[in-house]
Amino acid sequence: MMDPDDLAKSVESIAALQLQTGLILWNEGGHADPWNLVETAMALDIGGRYGAAARAYEWLMANQLPDGGWHQYYTADGVEDAKFDANTIAYIASGVWHHHCHADDSGFLPAFWPTVERAIDWVVAMQQPTGEIHWAREPDGTPFHYALVTGSSSIYESLGHALSIAEAVGKERPDWTEARERLGTALRHHEQEFFAEKDRWAMDWYYPVLTGVLAGPVAAARMEQRWTRFVHEGVGVRCVDDHDWVTTGETAECAMSLVRIGDTARAAQLLGWIEQLRANDGSYFTGLAFPDNVHFPADERTTYSTAAVVLAHDALDSVAPSA
Repeated sequence: MMDPDDLAKSVESIAALQLQTGLILWNEGGHADPWNLVETAMALDIGGRYGAAARAYEWLMANQLPDGGWHQYYTADGVEDAKFDANTIAYIASGVWHHHCHADDSGFLPAFWPTVERAIDWVVAMQQPTGEIHWAREPDGTPFHYALVTGSSSIYESLGHALSIAEAVGKERPDWTEARERLGTALRHHEQEFFAEKDRWAMDWYYPVLTGVLAGPVAAARMEQRWTRFVHEGVGVRCVDDHDWVTTGETAECAMSLVRIGDTARAAQLLGWIEQLRANDGSYFTGLAFPDNVHFPADERTTYSTAAVVLAHDALDSVAPSA
């Protein structure tokens, strides 16, 4: 478990890269994206930096397009990649609900309801008759004609949080309930039929468990089935199964997936391994290439990697018995 001083240092390393506008970059001079902005805001909330987290959401509110979307990548100066990613757009619902659960701000949900509603409506409009949600579209409206297990699993969870927000502000969105049910059915029963084949990626392995699409024995079996493909003992979780590259983000997210199925012992073990990627200022290196054990990309530390570790420790701390 992360002690309070270590948590404070990690959260501060994230806050140090927040711009005056509220946007949080991946690293100094780098870019940002709305999904990872939400993730870093969640970490700020866990660390008690509620004002900084709120400024991140205010950036999203201020930069939301009239149709409800956000572009995929931004820099401090504007848009870097103008396409639209449905998973990224949906994730604000998870962040807004998380902030509501942590911060004492009774006006937050009503203020952000219109932003969340427009975003979720944008995403649901990308759903196909068979339930899956196409992952992106170009600025001219041309869709990418395939869906991703990872992105759609994240959307499934975000739809659940959007429905919680709707209930809290006294709104009814039965169409969102239906969309979530149809998406869940597609993911549980038609993964091979309706989603692009991305079996090499660790995220496609654990994301249905991380986001609650799968639960119970089915979720536990999925984690076991691919464990040896993706987990490098003593180091962490590979990003893809055919490259000797372990990443902080995938390892932390896999740990959260294990928490979901009650396997707190292995979750804690993964988080212990990844401590070798912690820097002195509390930030985390993006990844480690082995067998040479060199940071890859070279010396890169990212706010989203640090945020993932903070979130994983918070998840583990919330369920693990006290010592």
